[in-house]
Amino acid sequence: MFDPRLQAKILNVVDVSYGGENGFNQAIELSAELLSNVKFIQEKRLIGKYFEEISQDTGKYVFGVDDTLKALEMGAVEILIVWENLDINRYVLKDSSTGEILIKHFNKEQEGNQSNFRDAVTSAELEVQEKMPLLEWFANEYKKFGCSLEFVTNKSQEGSQFCRGFGGIGGILRYQLDIRSFDELSDDGEVGEDSD
Repeated sequence: MFDPRLQAKILNVVDVSYGGENGFNQAIELSAELLSNVKFIQEKRLIGKYFEEISQDTGKYVFGVDDTLKALEMGAVEILIVWENLDINRYVLKDSSTGEILIKHFNKEQEGNQSNFRDAVTSAELEVQEKMPLLEWFANEYKKFGCSLEFVTNKSQEGSQFCRGFGGIGGILRYQLDIRSFDELSDDGEVGEDSD
């Protein structure tokens, strides 16, 4: 009944309670130990750990481009998780009137909006000094922040939820951190990049 050439490829036989995709997912979970080296299993485990931090509200997680980059700069990110098809570019811009250098991150839609390339206050044009995919920048720079970099797909249920729900970028932190409190401080002018 079963092709003998495939018999050598069978690693384990498991009983599942469901059919279809749910049965497939259950078979993967039941075979997880045996398949621990498989990328798909590692991805499910990593994102599962990330979701666990969120569900327990430990404060040891971050998501979104801006918050993740702030946490990276603070050295708080232990594991940086990025969707392998993240479509965001990192721009180094120079204000033509003041000479100030700004770093901004835009997706394709935001790149088409020319107001993003003008100073919000003075309307001075911002000259593009450098443009690089954010994925490439992470791959080159993540070691400087003392973290590990993990790329995930949207092919697993967890990966798809991470990409849709959290923008495809986030991190598991070394310690509890409330990013919003740092936003309030910098908005008040008490703490900022330019303050010495």
